[in-house]
Amino acid sequence: MEKIRLRAAALIIENEAILLVEYNNDEEEGVHYNLPAGGVEPGETLVEAAIREAKEEASVEIEVGPVAFVYEYQPAKNHYIYGDVHSVGITFACKRKEGSVPRQPDRPDSHQTGVKWIPLAQLNSIRLYPEITQDILDYYAGGTYRNYIEEHEIQREKR
Repeated sequence: MEKIRLRAAALIIENEAILLVEYNNDEEEGVHYNLPAGGVEPGETLVEAAIREAKEEASVEIEVGPVAFVYEYQPAKNHYIYGDVHSVGITFACKRKEGSVPRQPDRPDSHQTGVKWIPLAQLNSIRLYPEITQDILDYYAGGTYRNYIEEHEIQREKR
């Protein structure tokens, strides 16, 4: 039976900028960004995971709001580009708690190089994983947007 990894992410937008975690894998794709996110641990809810990941990756305290996106990566449908683990990520619209200032954590992941506010107007000029830039911009604009995203649809659009 195929196991599915559950992930939780925090979408934090303030003053037309989005809070992202910066990574640099020199040997692979170079500088890229992710929402504060990670796997749900045993005994933890998705909301608890979003809170913990925001704290661990961006040293920020958040209030978790409604689900903004559901993202699914199915390895066989994507030629295993991101490994062989089927994963489903729930991204919550979150707010930074007053007085909490995002910063690089004391013990970041070995490839993590920063925590940055990226203006939404510059979002198209960076490498964001998963590649949901347009979905985020559509969501922020308040109109219709794709709230369920399959990685193989992203890959099809890139071709």
